[in-house]
Amino acid sequence: MGILELVCSSCGRTFTDQWRCDCGGVLDFIEQPHPAADRPDPGQFDTRDGLWSFDMFLPVEQGPSLGEGMTPLVAAPTWNAQYKLEYVSPTGSFKDRGATTTISHAIMCGADRVVEDSSGNAGAAIATYAAQAGLDAEIYVPASVKAAKLRAIERAGATPVRIEGGRQAVTDACIETVESGDGWYASHSWSPAFFAGTATFAYEVALQRDWSVPDAVVMPLGHGTLFLGVYRGFEALFEAGWIDSVPRLLGAQAAGYAPIAAELHPVPESENDVADGIQIREPTRKRQLLDAIAETNGDAIAITEEAVQAELDRLHANGFYVEPTSAIAPAALTEYRERGTLGQDTDVVMPLTGHGLKT
Repeated sequence: MGILELVCSSCGRTFTDQWRCDCGGVLDFIEQPHPAADRPDPGQFDTRDGLWSFDMFLPVEQGPSLGEGMTPLVAAPTWNAQYKLEYVSPTGSFKDRGATTTISHAIMCGADRVVEDSSGNAGAAIATYAAQAGLDAEIYVPASVKAAKLRAIERAGATPVRIEGGRQAVTDACIETVESGDGWYASHSWSPAFFAGTATFAYEVALQRDWSVPDAVVMPLGHGTLFLGVYRGFEALFEAGWIDSVPRLLGAQAAGYAPIAAELHPVPESENDVADGIQIREPTRKRQLLDAIAETNGDAIAITEEAVQAELDRLHANGFYVEPTSAIAPAALTEYRERGTLGQDTDVVMPLTGHGLKT
């Protein structure tokens, strides 16, 4: 497999190794691989390579791996739903899915140094997979980053750069470094390889349910790295004929940081500072996220701090030791049911995205 072609979603220009189009548009791989064979018997599917077991859907060659993927899918009777336990991933968050494919893509492009901006989890994941690949890494983080996430970055040998100001200030500082030519941008919001990695969530859910998909998936929604990846994953499965339908995709945004929800509904005026992992005011792929919601008859709503805190307490009391941002999806499920968007018995899957030990 050679260098992969990328296409701008805005103007259609093509590139090989560039992090965004000259017009400012986001880039995606021109081709989405599809398997040549019919869907396999779920009982015979070999999952020993983790998410790389689905390489027939992945556009990049396998690089560094720590056994990420194939996270448990468990019943959650208290919520009448299923949880996929992404927080048991190697670095404690779903971001490992995108990190393994992004660093693999960086290697294919000949990178020897990567840079990333993150509120913590993506930075820890990129730092860890860069270390395994022998690449230098510099991770831009907010000055207020949680100590456990900062330690994860540092112990992987990456250089953290703490930036004062909001999350956008962190991104701006990182992009300034990238544009100076000092590193390959391993961005979880710009890199199409990251979304190829998070798409494996959908492949696994379908396999774990014997190729039967839920009615809906409710997810945290910041930059939408999981949300958009899951959409693309289910679409790829549907196009390959491995599933019969695509589930509704429903987003959960933090109040005060809810640009997607604000396009669809009135949103609370308060700010949710508990769900710090999704405090994004300007999602890089906003248009694509809105399209994914429309295509799946989905939705996005803003959730208050109080609702997240209450749900976090309930998760911990039921044995799910997750970080606060993870609690926003089940909090949103309650509201979706109260609004009538989802029925009480609707078949729902939710990811629990990050481990509580990192908070």
